[in-house]
Amino acid sequence: MKRSSGILMHISSLPSPYGIGTFGSYAYDFVDFLDQAGQEHWQVLPLNPTSYGDSPYQSPSAFAGNPNFIDFDLLKEDGLLKSEDYENLDFGDDRTKVDYGKIFEHKIDVINLAFENAGDRYSEEIEVFKRENEYWLEDYALYMAVKYDNDLKPWNKWDEDIKLRTQEALTYYKEKLNHEIDFWIFAQYLFYKQWGELKKYANNKSIKIIGDIPIYIAEDSADVWTKSENFLLDEEKIPIAVAGVPPDDFSDIGQYWGNPLYDWEYLKKHNYDWWIERFKSNLKLYDVLRLDHFRGFESYWAIDYGAETAIEGEWRKGPGKEIFDVLGERLGDIPMIIEDLGQLTDELIEFRESVGYPPMKVLQFAFASGETNEYLPHHHERNRVVYTGTHDNQTLPGWIKTVDKDCLNYAKKYLILNDEEGYSWGILRCAWSSVANLAIAQMQDFLEIDDEGRMNCPNTTMGNWQWRVKKELLSEELAEKIKDLTKTYDRLKD
Repeated sequence: MKRSSGILMHISSLPSPYGIGTFGSYAYDFVDFLDQAGQEHWQVLPLNPTSYGDSPYQSPSAFAGNPNFIDFDLLKEDGLLKSEDYENLDFGDDRTKVDYGKIFEHKIDVINLAFENAGDRYSEEIEVFKRENEYWLEDYALYMAVKYDNDLKPWNKWDEDIKLRTQEALTYYKEKLNHEIDFWIFAQYLFYKQWGELKKYANNKSIKIIGDIPIYIAEDSADVWTKSENFLLDEEKIPIAVAGVPPDDFSDIGQYWGNPLYDWEYLKKHNYDWWIERFKSNLKLYDVLRLDHFRGFESYWAIDYGAETAIEGEWRKGPGKEIFDVLGERLGDIPMIIEDLGQLTDELIEFRESVGYPPMKVLQFAFASGETNEYLPHHHERNRVVYTGTHDNQTLPGWIKTVDKDCLNYAKKYLILNDEEGYSWGILRCAWSSVANLAIAQMQDFLEIDDEGRMNCPNTTMGNWQWRVKKELLSEELAEKIKDLTKTYDRLKD
């Protein structure tokens, strides 16, 4: 990997007149902004659907795309909608925040109108799409159709026959909800069509998409319902233990995620087929993968189902290098970044180095423990990815305001921070000047937005994933300033 850089901003954070970022014109404008700024990478968060808490890391599908990102204006251009079908609906009036309640209230109804208007217009294309995605698509569509038929209750609250997927119940619901199943397939077709065109536009400008793969899946998901044998569940399909992390820099009580854990023995016996399919699917969506919570493949924190916090848990061994060997054998070389944040044990470091993928170095963690801190730039190596912060961190201005004084003073001394340049831009300079091959920063850091722009506060479930950028902030002047920084440290894209 040559020296390069990129910007982290999720699709939901793009400008849009309809409450949430989409794959429409503002996404293309952002690609143009990245191009003007000389950036080679656009990093996004998982593109999967969201559910309770609006987190893309708690998705009802490991394979499906988020229909909230489907753009209405593009559907209008295709003759599937009219302006009056959506322009006067209330999607929220705050340009800087997503109102997920209002998005939920209207978005699916408008897409459903496009579905009814489409008739059989895309029938041939959809049949091809179904064949290409047969591993997951119809299972997901059935799950969503039954979920809406059950007033959005989680699948483990459905009637026993469909909960346990008896053949009689599956046949009944496929017949009863045939039209609704076709709708959810249509929505996925639109998602993949619009995203594919946007990705092609970025790739044609030599911009690669970095996409995030969460290690875990939500309990209320199509994957756990349809392929429950892959997970540690009891005979009633209730999780035996769930995922999280012990106390760390993000939380004194750890993080109770609540995701079902994998039955790694079962997965191993079946040659990790589910994971192979998942990686294959994500390699269609992205050019580079960022594997979330990499340490969970070496060892993972198991918490008793229903525990109040993540403090009471135990470490269990993961599949280790074997799963990555299988991935390599079946899929070849995978461009990938591994998220190895948290406590770095000797076993994790050995495992990390054995797979060879570049890990992350986050500068907000660099200045707390003196010159031996491995996140400090003088400890960086080329096969690394340096971040100013991630979606789980404060923005740089928020961090600068609240960090311990000794930590900030060390950062000021180490980086020669000054008011003329600005502390945030001094830290960005540090990232871009690192020997690490790839440097990434959140868009909020370039914009010097305080913690009102923070994307996620770990171990909280409400008020996250809402930040949106105002279109006028993505100016030519800012793009040129980023380009100058990028040129100075030899990271300009070709």
